[in-house]
Amino acid sequence: MTQLPAPRPAWEARPVTPDAAIVTAQTYTVRSGDTLAAIADRTGASADAIARANALLPPYVVVAGQTLSIPGGRYHRVHPGETGIAIARAYGVPWSQVVAANDLVEPFILRAGQRILIPGVPDRTSSAAERAAAFRLDVDSILTGGEPAVAANQPAVTPTPAPRPTPGAPKPPPRALPATTPVIAPAAAPGRFIWPVSGQVVRRFGAGASGERSDGIKIAVPLNTPVKSIADGTVAYAGDGIAALGGLVIIRHGGGWTSVYGHAAKLLVRRGDPVTRGQTIALSGATGYADRPELHFELRRGRTPVDPTAQLPRR
Repeated sequence: MTQLPAPRPAWEARPVTPDAAIVTAQTYTVRSGDTLAAIADRTGASADAIARANALLPPYVVVAGQTLSIPGGRYHRVHPGETGIAIARAYGVPWSQVVAANDLVEPFILRAGQRILIPGVPDRTSSAAERAAAFRLDVDSILTGGEPAVAANQPAVTPTPAPRPTPGAPKPPPRALPATTPVIAPAAAPGRFIWPVSGQVVRRFGAGASGERSDGIKIAVPLNTPVKSIADGTVAYAGDGIAALGGLVIIRHGGGWTSVYGHAAKLLVRRGDPVTRGQTIALSGATGYADRPELHFELRRGRTPVDPTAQLPRR
Protein backbone atom coordinates (compact mmCIF):
# COMPACT_ATOMS: atom_id res chain seq x y z
CA MET A 1 0.00 0.00 0.00
CA THR A 2 1.27 3.49 -0.84
CA GLN A 3 0.05 6.92 0.17
CA LEU A 4 0.93 10.58 0.06
CA PRO A 5 3.86 11.64 2.26
CA ALA A 6 2.49 12.59 5.65
CA PRO A 7 3.68 12.98 9.23
CA ARG A 8 3.22 10.11 11.65
CA PRO A 9 -0.14 9.97 13.45
CA ALA A 10 -0.37 12.41 16.33
CA TRP A 11 -0.40 9.56 18.85
CA GLU A 12 3.03 8.45 17.60
CA ALA A 13 4.48 11.94 17.17
CA ARG A 14 4.03 12.94 20.82
CA PRO A 15 4.81 10.10 23.29
CA VAL A 16 3.24 10.25 26.75
CA THR A 17 4.97 9.65 30.08
CA PRO A 18 2.61 7.83 32.49
CA ASP A 19 3.25 10.17 35.43
CA ALA A 20 -0.29 10.47 36.78
CA ALA A 21 -0.72 11.92 40.26
CA ILE A 22 -2.42 9.64 42.77
CA VAL A 23 -5.15 11.58 44.59
CA THR A 24 -6.78 10.23 47.75
CA ALA A 25 -10.54 10.66 48.07
CA GLN A 26 -11.11 13.50 50.53
CA THR A 27 -13.24 16.48 51.42
CA TYR A 28 -12.19 20.07 50.90
CA THR A 29 -13.51 23.19 52.59
CA VAL A 30 -13.62 26.13 50.19
CA ARG A 31 -11.51 29.11 51.22
CA SER A 32 -12.17 32.76 50.50
CA GLY A 33 -11.08 33.56 46.93
CA ASP A 34 -11.04 29.92 45.82
CA THR A 35 -12.11 28.93 42.32
CA LEU A 36 -12.81 25.45 41.08
CA ALA A 37 -9.63 25.57 38.98
CA ALA A 38 -7.57 26.60 42.01
CA ILE A 39 -9.07 23.78 44.08
CA ALA A 40 -8.21 21.31 41.31
CA ASP A 41 -4.62 22.59 41.28
CA ARG A 42 -4.38 22.34 45.06
CA THR A 43 -5.77 18.80 45.29
CA GLY A 44 -4.41 17.36 42.02
CA ALA A 45 -7.85 16.20 40.92
CA SER A 46 -9.67 17.19 37.74
CA ALA A 47 -11.88 20.27 37.89
CA ASP A 48 -14.46 18.42 35.79
CA ALA A 49 -14.39 15.43 38.15
CA ILE A 50 -14.89 17.69 41.18
CA ALA A 51 -17.78 19.45 39.44
CA ARG A 52 -19.46 16.12 38.62
CA ALA A 53 -18.94 14.73 42.12
CA ASN A 54 -20.58 17.79 43.66
CA ALA A 55 -23.29 18.42 41.04
CA LEU A 56 -21.82 21.83 40.22
CA LEU A 57 -23.13 23.52 37.09
CA PRO A 58 -21.47 26.17 34.87
CA PRO A 59 -20.06 28.68 35.72
CA TYR A 60 -19.02 26.45 38.67
CA VAL A 61 -19.32 29.01 41.44
CA VAL A 62 -18.07 27.89 44.87
CA VAL A 63 -18.45 29.83 48.14
CA ALA A 64 -16.25 30.08 51.22
CA GLY A 65 -17.11 27.43 53.80
CA GLN A 66 -18.65 25.05 51.25
CA THR A 67 -17.55 21.43 51.63
CA LEU A 68 -16.64 19.63 48.44
CA SER A 69 -16.01 15.94 47.79
CA ILE A 70 -12.73 15.37 45.98
CA PRO A 71 -12.89 12.09 44.01
CA GLY A 72 -9.76 9.98 44.33
CA GLY A 73 -7.89 8.23 41.54
CA ARG A 74 -5.06 8.61 39.03
CA TYR A 75 -5.07 11.98 37.29
CA HIS A 76 -2.95 12.59 34.20
CA ARG A 77 -2.15 16.20 33.33
CA VAL A 78 -2.39 16.65 29.57
CA HIS A 79 0.57 18.24 27.77
CA PRO A 80 0.37 20.08 24.42
CA GLY A 81 0.11 17.70 21.48
CA GLU A 82 -0.79 14.61 23.52
CA THR A 83 -3.69 12.55 22.22
CA GLY A 84 -6.17 10.36 24.02
CA ILE A 85 -4.82 7.34 22.15
CA ALA A 86 -1.24 8.02 23.30
CA ILE A 87 -2.41 8.57 26.88
CA ALA A 88 -4.40 5.32 26.91
CA ARG A 89 -1.46 3.40 25.43
CA ALA A 90 0.92 4.82 28.04
CA TYR A 91 -1.28 3.49 30.85
CA GLY A 92 -2.41 0.29 29.09
CA VAL A 93 -6.14 1.01 29.38
CA PRO A 94 -8.88 1.18 26.74
CA TRP A 95 -9.42 4.76 25.65
CA SER A 96 -13.19 4.15 25.67
CA GLN A 97 -12.96 3.63 29.45
CA VAL A 98 -11.13 6.95 29.82
CA VAL A 99 -13.85 8.64 27.76
CA ALA A 100 -16.54 7.17 30.03
CA ALA A 101 -14.68 7.93 33.28
CA ASN A 102 -14.30 11.60 32.31
CA ASP A 103 -17.66 12.05 30.60
CA LEU A 104 -15.90 13.35 27.47
CA VAL A 105 -18.12 14.51 24.61
CA GLU A 106 -17.81 15.83 21.06
CA PRO A 107 -15.47 17.05 19.67
CA PHE A 108 -13.22 15.06 22.09
CA ILE A 109 -10.32 17.55 21.79
CA LEU A 110 -8.20 17.67 24.94
CA ARG A 111 -6.76 20.89 26.35
CA ALA A 112 -3.20 21.33 27.59
CA GLY A 113 -3.25 21.48 31.38
CA GLN A 114 -6.49 19.51 31.59
CA ARG A 115 -6.45 16.63 34.09
CA ILE A 116 -8.13 13.40 33.12
CA LEU A 117 -8.93 10.47 35.35
CA ILE A 118 -7.24 7.20 34.38
CA PRO A 119 -9.51 4.31 35.40
CA GLY A 120 -8.23 1.06 36.86
CA VAL A 121 -5.51 0.10 39.30
CA PRO A 122 -1.93 0.84 38.20
CA ASP A 123 0.15 -2.24 37.36
CA ARG A 124 3.64 -1.29 38.47
CA THR A 125 5.11 -4.57 37.18
CA SER A 126 4.17 -4.04 33.52
CA SER A 127 6.63 -2.53 31.06
CA ALA A 128 5.90 0.34 28.69
CA ALA A 129 5.84 -2.16 25.80
CA GLU A 130 3.35 -4.40 27.65
CA ARG A 131 1.10 -1.43 28.45
CA ALA A 132 1.17 -0.31 24.80
CA ALA A 133 0.36 -3.85 23.63
CA ALA A 134 -2.69 -3.90 25.92
CA PHE A 135 -4.20 -1.00 23.99
CA ARG A 136 -6.29 -1.82 20.89
CA LEU A 137 -6.68 0.77 18.16
CA ASP A 138 -10.09 0.89 16.49
CA VAL A 139 -12.23 3.35 14.54
CA ASP A 140 -13.94 4.69 17.67
CA SER A 141 -10.62 5.41 19.40
CA ILE A 142 -9.38 7.32 16.32
CA LEU A 143 -12.56 9.40 16.27
CA THR A 144 -12.57 10.17 19.99
CA GLY A 145 -8.87 10.10 20.89
CA GLY A 146 -6.94 10.82 17.73
CA GLU A 147 -6.68 14.60 17.87
CA PRO A 148 -3.77 16.30 19.68
CA ALA A 149 -4.37 18.48 22.74
CA VAL A 150 -4.33 22.22 22.17
CA ALA A 151 -3.45 25.21 24.33
CA ALA A 152 -6.21 26.40 26.64
CA ASN A 153 -7.45 29.18 24.34
CA GLN A 154 -6.36 27.71 21.00
CA PRO A 155 -9.20 26.67 18.70
CA ALA A 156 -9.00 23.67 16.41
CA VAL A 157 -8.31 24.62 12.82
CA THR A 158 -10.23 24.12 9.64
CA PRO A 159 -8.50 22.38 6.73
CA THR A 160 -6.03 24.48 4.73
CA PRO A 161 -6.87 24.49 1.03
CA ALA A 162 -4.14 24.00 -1.52
CA PRO A 163 -2.50 27.15 -2.91
CA ARG A 164 -3.91 28.42 -6.19
CA PRO A 165 -2.18 26.71 -9.12
CA THR A 166 -0.32 28.65 -11.76
CA PRO A 167 -2.43 28.83 -14.94
CA GLY A 168 -1.66 25.76 -17.04
CA ALA A 169 0.17 24.00 -14.22
CA PRO A 170 -1.09 20.83 -12.48
CA LYS A 171 -3.19 21.41 -9.38
CA PRO A 172 -0.97 21.05 -6.28
CA PRO A 173 -2.08 18.75 -3.45
CA PRO A 174 -3.33 20.27 -0.17
CA ARG A 175 -0.64 21.15 2.34
CA ALA A 176 0.20 18.32 4.73
CA LEU A 177 -1.15 19.11 8.20
CA PRO A 178 1.34 18.78 11.08
CA ALA A 179 0.51 15.85 13.38
CA THR A 180 0.29 18.21 16.36
CA THR A 181 -2.45 20.37 14.80
CA PRO A 182 -6.06 19.27 15.40
CA VAL A 183 -8.79 19.62 12.80
CA ILE A 184 -12.54 19.94 13.03
CA ALA A 185 -15.34 18.59 10.87
CA PRO A 186 -17.12 20.89 8.40
CA ALA A 187 -19.96 22.88 9.90
CA ALA A 188 -22.33 22.41 6.97
CA ALA A 189 -24.62 19.39 6.77
CA PRO A 190 -23.37 16.84 4.22
CA GLY A 191 -26.51 16.70 2.08
CA ARG A 192 -27.24 13.55 0.09
CA PHE A 193 -24.67 10.77 0.21
CA ILE A 194 -23.45 8.83 -2.82
CA TRP A 195 -22.16 5.27 -3.00
CA PRO A 196 -18.37 5.08 -2.54
CA VAL A 197 -18.07 2.37 -5.24
CA SER A 198 -20.35 0.39 -7.50
CA GLY A 199 -20.34 -3.31 -6.68
CA GLN A 200 -22.13 -6.20 -4.98
CA VAL A 201 -22.67 -5.98 -1.22
CA VAL A 202 -21.17 -9.24 0.04
CA ARG A 203 -21.43 -8.56 3.78
CA ARG A 204 -24.36 -6.82 5.40
CA PHE A 205 -24.46 -4.51 8.40
CA GLY A 206 -25.10 -6.06 11.81
CA ALA A 207 -24.82 -9.60 13.13
CA GLY A 208 -23.77 -12.28 10.68
CA ALA A 209 -24.63 -15.98 10.59
CA SER A 210 -21.77 -16.72 13.01
CA GLY A 211 -22.99 -14.04 15.42
CA GLU A 212 -20.06 -11.73 14.72
CA ARG A 213 -21.23 -8.14 14.30
CA SER A 214 -20.19 -5.93 11.39
CA ASP A 215 -20.22 -2.16 11.92
CA GLY A 216 -20.43 -1.64 8.17
CA ILE A 217 -20.82 -3.40 4.84
CA LYS A 218 -18.37 -5.00 2.43
CA ILE A 219 -18.64 -4.31 -1.30
CA ALA A 220 -16.85 -6.57 -3.80
CA VAL A 221 -15.04 -4.55 -6.48
CA PRO A 222 -12.14 -5.13 -8.88
CA LEU A 223 -8.64 -4.33 -7.65
CA ASN A 224 -7.71 -0.63 -7.89
CA THR A 225 -11.29 0.58 -8.29
CA PRO A 226 -11.50 4.32 -7.44
CA VAL A 227 -13.06 4.81 -3.99
CA LYS A 228 -15.09 8.03 -3.76
CA SER A 229 -15.89 10.21 -0.78
CA ILE A 230 -19.63 9.99 -0.16
CA ALA A 231 -19.90 13.70 0.73
CA ASP A 232 -17.85 16.82 1.39
CA GLY A 233 -15.70 16.48 4.49
CA THR A 234 -12.32 16.49 6.17
CA VAL A 235 -9.95 13.54 6.36
CA ALA A 236 -9.60 12.52 10.01
CA TYR A 237 -7.25 9.60 9.35
CA ALA A 238 -5.40 7.96 6.47
CA GLY A 239 -3.12 5.01 7.24
CA ASP A 240 -2.96 1.33 8.09
CA GLY A 241 -2.92 1.38 11.90
CA ILE A 242 -5.92 -0.96 12.25
CA ALA A 243 -4.64 -4.34 11.09
CA ALA A 244 -8.03 -5.82 10.18
CA LEU A 245 -8.95 -2.94 7.89
CA GLY A 246 -5.60 -2.46 6.11
CA GLY A 247 -5.43 0.75 4.08
CA LEU A 248 -7.96 3.00 5.78
CA VAL A 249 -9.46 6.45 5.27
CA ILE A 250 -11.81 8.09 7.80
CA ILE A 251 -13.67 11.26 6.80
CA ARG A 252 -15.61 13.60 9.06
CA HIS A 253 -18.67 15.25 7.55
CA GLY A 254 -21.01 17.91 8.91
CA GLY A 255 -23.96 17.02 11.09
CA GLY A 256 -21.95 14.54 13.16
CA TRP A 257 -21.54 12.05 10.28
CA THR A 258 -18.36 10.04 9.69
CA SER A 259 -17.55 7.67 6.82
CA VAL A 260 -14.97 4.86 6.93
CA TYR A 261 -13.26 3.19 3.95
CA GLY A 262 -11.08 0.10 4.52
CA HIS A 263 -8.99 -2.54 2.67
CA ALA A 264 -7.56 0.08 0.27
CA ALA A 265 -4.50 -0.76 -1.83
CA LYS A 266 -3.52 2.89 -2.24
CA LEU A 267 -4.40 6.00 -0.23
CA LEU A 268 -4.69 9.27 -2.11
CA VAL A 269 -5.43 11.68 0.76
CA ARG A 270 -3.85 12.69 4.05
CA ARG A 271 -5.17 13.65 7.47
CA GLY A 272 -6.50 17.20 7.36
CA ASP A 273 -7.21 17.22 3.61
CA PRO A 274 -10.54 18.78 2.63
CA VAL A 275 -12.43 16.50 0.22
CA THR A 276 -15.50 16.93 -1.94
CA ARG A 277 -18.34 14.55 -2.71
CA GLY A 278 -17.29 12.14 -5.45
CA GLN A 279 -13.56 12.83 -5.03
CA THR A 280 -11.33 9.76 -5.36
CA ILE A 281 -9.70 9.20 -1.98
CA ALA A 282 -8.22 5.72 -2.44
CA LEU A 283 -7.95 2.71 -4.74
CA SER A 284 -9.58 -0.52 -3.62
CA GLY A 285 -7.55 -3.54 -2.57
CA ALA A 286 -7.43 -6.67 -0.43
CA THR A 287 -5.34 -5.32 2.45
CA GLY A 288 -5.94 -6.14 6.10
CA TYR A 289 -8.08 -9.21 6.70
CA ALA A 290 -9.86 -9.03 3.33
CA ASP A 291 -9.92 -12.32 1.43
CA ARG A 292 -10.63 -10.66 -1.94
CA PRO A 293 -10.56 -7.14 -3.43
CA GLU A 294 -13.36 -5.32 -1.62
CA LEU A 295 -14.26 -2.14 0.21
CA HIS A 296 -15.14 -2.15 3.88
CA PHE A 297 -17.49 0.81 4.31
CA GLU A 298 -18.96 2.23 7.50
CA LEU A 299 -21.21 5.19 8.23
CA ARG A 300 -21.47 6.61 11.73
CA ARG A 301 -23.68 9.25 13.34
CA GLY A 302 -21.71 10.52 16.28
CA ARG A 303 -20.05 7.39 17.70
CA THR A 304 -22.84 5.04 16.61
CA PRO A 305 -22.47 2.86 13.47
CA VAL A 306 -25.60 2.91 11.31
CA ASP A 307 -26.62 0.73 8.36
CA PRO A 308 -25.11 2.48 5.32
CA THR A 309 -27.65 0.98 2.92
CA ALA A 310 -30.44 2.86 4.73
CA GLN A 311 -28.65 6.18 4.10
CA LEU A 312 -27.32 5.67 0.57
CA PRO A 313 -29.42 5.99 -2.63
CA ARG A 314 -31.37 2.91 -3.72
CA ARG A 315 -29.76 0.99 -6.58
